[in-house]
Amino acid sequence: MEKLSMFCYQCEQTAKGEGCTKVGICGLEPEVAALQDLLVYALKGLSLIALEGRKVGVIDREKDVFTVKALFSTLTNVDFDPERFVQLIRCCVEARESLKDKVKKSGAKANFSEGPATFQPAATLDGLITQAQGVGLKSDPTLNPDILSLQHTLLFGIKGIAAYADHAQILGQEDDAVYAFVYEGLAATLRKDLSLDDWIKLVLKCGEINLRTMELLDAGNTGTYGHPVPTKVPLGAKKGKAILVSGHDLKDLEELLKQTEGKGVYVYTHGEMLPAHGYPGLKKYAHFYGHYGTAWQNQAKEFAEFPGAILMTTNCLQKPRDSYRQNIFTSGVVGWPGIPHISGGNFAPVIERALALAGFSADTNGRSVMVGFARNTILGVAGKVIEAVKSKAIRHFFLVAGCDGAKPGRNYYTEFVEKLPKDTVVLTLACGKFRFFDKDLGDIGGIPRLLDAGQCNDAYSAIQIAVALSKAFNVGVNELPLSMILSWYEQKAVSILLTLLYLGIKNIRLGPSLPAFISPAVLDTLVKTFDIKPISTPDADLKAILG
Repeated sequence: MEKLSMFCYQCEQTAKGEGCTKVGICGLEPEVAALQDLLVYALKGLSLIALEGRKVGVIDREKDVFTVKALFSTLTNVDFDPERFVQLIRCCVEARESLKDKVKKSGAKANFSEGPATFQPAATLDGLITQAQGVGLKSDPTLNPDILSLQHTLLFGIKGIAAYADHAQILGQEDDAVYAFVYEGLAATLRKDLSLDDWIKLVLKCGEINLRTMELLDAGNTGTYGHPVPTKVPLGAKKGKAILVSGHDLKDLEELLKQTEGKGVYVYTHGEMLPAHGYPGLKKYAHFYGHYGTAWQNQAKEFAEFPGAILMTTNCLQKPRDSYRQNIFTSGVVGWPGIPHISGGNFAPVIERALALAGFSADTNGRSVMVGFARNTILGVAGKVIEAVKSKAIRHFFLVAGCDGAKPGRNYYTEFVEKLPKDTVVLTLACGKFRFFDKDLGDIGGIPRLLDAGQCNDAYSAIQIAVALSKAFNVGVNELPLSMILSWYEQKAVSILLTLLYLGIKNIRLGPSLPAFISPAVLDTLVKTFDIKPISTPDADLKAILG
């Protein structure tokens, strides 16, 4: 097969700010990109059948769960394994045909004559890749570029929903409305009869459904592990065997903690797992010690130097390098060629590898950071916060949140936080905080100036805090002394941004660059409707906000 080209622009770091066409900046190979496109196409076919079934009461939860898990696998930096995509494509078509039989028996329409509802996968990998060439993001040159822009915004937002829905489902939290919208949105991308206004409504509905999805995940996390509480987390290490957990899945972390108890292994967090230390149901484990490393800035170095096994749960991290991949295991939807995948919650291989490795040779007393400032904690001292605002002890709040990445321009967020006046407070969440999470900003009347609200999905907590404060001050959220300075990297960030737009939040500053899939006309609409704007420089943005 001749060398493939590709086109992918779903993440912020896409080549030249336009699109990856040879190989992904993330390391995604063209063959895998093609298989991801084909899987999305197959899922659109399944969606068409699922929508017809729902008209006559045919709902198949197993297919619903499969759909969000399969879609989750196509997020940036989640799965690089071509064989897993081959399996998912075939499973998707089998699920579609099984559901089609149920729909037919119920008397509903299921006889599509062409398109993804009739797609049959080729027998070989090369054949599948050839099929994928006609279904990629830019496969229909006749589409209006603004409609294409909104279609892709919707698609990427739905991918973010799928990630959160998968995490929520694992913890027993589901809402059929979420599954129904995933099908509706995927199927809508096949339609040619929708206007720009229709697409804008669908994009905002995506934000509405994502809010519900984050609410479900919040209920799953807090219902299972309790509401986070302020907790000091060591950045050092304990002498002994070690396992590093990176990702988002608290259930996997809990199972690992259970299975390592009493085995002389300390468990550390990395990246988005840091907030796990604030949950009472997780922090109770004595061998759950501290946090190692940041998110993106020094990831390769951190992983190469870590003296134990590394478990990456459902995740969004760089493709593993040879210098540390021999000690890596994955779980959830994460997959990389040649790396062992943990399924069924049995972490024995990870533990055995950790016991065989050297571990830390001595205690190291590093600094510490505070986590656990989710909505329950902050609203518990709301009266104190409100009084500080009224007395002008607190002049302004900044939500500096979002994704991290490797671009030098992301230093903006570090500099922005460092330059904030001492009468301001920073609320942060997601992995973008690793640009400044260990800064000592002090406090205002006992209220820390840096408040870590948790993972990216904990944007739900930040929204609830903002809504509660707006009610307390009897003003709209946009009238609060609150500014949102957001960084984005991949599709979960897209879904969160759509949620904020659905809620009518204005004056968001977004960076380090704007999405390549947003056309000039769509950007103009966002600017006029929501006053969304790109970040500039910390000094200029602070002057514009604070005067």
